[in-house]
Amino acid sequence: MVSLINTIDTGHEDMIHNAVLDYYGMHLATCSSDGSVKIFDVKNGNQVLVADLKGHQGPVWQVAWAHPKFGNILASCSYDRKVIVWKEGGANDWTKIYEYSNHDSSVNSVAFAPAEYGLMLACGSSDGSISILSCNTEYGVWDCKKIPNAHTIGCNAVTWCPSTVPEPAFDQKSSTRSAGIKRLSSGGCDNCVKIWREESDRWVEESRLEAHSDWVRDVAWAPSIGLPRSQIASASQDRHVIIWNSTDFTTWSPTILHTFDDVVWSVSWSMTGNILAVTGGDNKVTLWKENNENQWTCINDDASVTGGQQSEQRTL
Repeated sequence: MVSLINTIDTGHEDMIHNAVLDYYGMHLATCSSDGSVKIFDVKNGNQVLVADLKGHQGPVWQVAWAHPKFGNILASCSYDRKVIVWKEGGANDWTKIYEYSNHDSSVNSVAFAPAEYGLMLACGSSDGSISILSCNTEYGVWDCKKIPNAHTIGCNAVTWCPSTVPEPAFDQKSSTRSAGIKRLSSGGCDNCVKIWREESDRWVEESRLEAHSDWVRDVAWAPSIGLPRSQIASASQDRHVIIWNSTDFTTWSPTILHTFDDVVWSVSWSMTGNILAVTGGDNKVTLWKENNENQWTCINDDASVTGGQQSEQRTL
């Protein structure tokens, strides 16, 4: 069983849409419809507000931490069509280091790439496009590549493929091992999950996964630790969570994890990729694990969450 360790009074003045721990579990970032992003020091079971970041002019849907090798960096995305990247300079001194405003509608999801690819950020928007932002950390200069019309009506979620591969390609010119082919996955209002691959300095659609009958609200690529396959979880308004498996990035087989009683908002993998957390309109967090017969079972369904879920539509 999973037990509640602690609760945090964030002081947000409206609905909280996302709460994410950093790489070491020392800081918690939250974002809300009140337009703010807050960062808490949660070491030793205590909660201390260390930053209240205000730069958005609308509900903030999601936050994402970069790998700590780049410093303490956090990205946020909002209904105001903007993505903001924040960085801690001195102790608890957070400032905006980059603002991206080249989307035509709400930006619904942000996700940092594996650290092996450098400081890269994917952003999914209700305008249907996906932006991939990359930073030259030596000069602090950001570059953008865009996938236009990635999803009809809108993109709701983005997630990166892990960088680890069995035998990385060897680059004879640089005498270094490359991190492999970059891939990311997205989910959208066209009921599809899509896989994108970087090819010749642009992003191309590699696979289109069709099994949901309503909007895909979240996608999560499982960590590859100990797994002989690639695995993606997708959550939808059709009340299904689907687990997609592939051994070659070409053929993906879907397995319905469960049919829930209400819309499913989000899915999140454990660090080892063997436990999946699911949250939805039933105001519960359920944990699921795959057994030796490749069957998914619920290992905890008592974790009720209070307050509203992501019930606001991000389509404008």
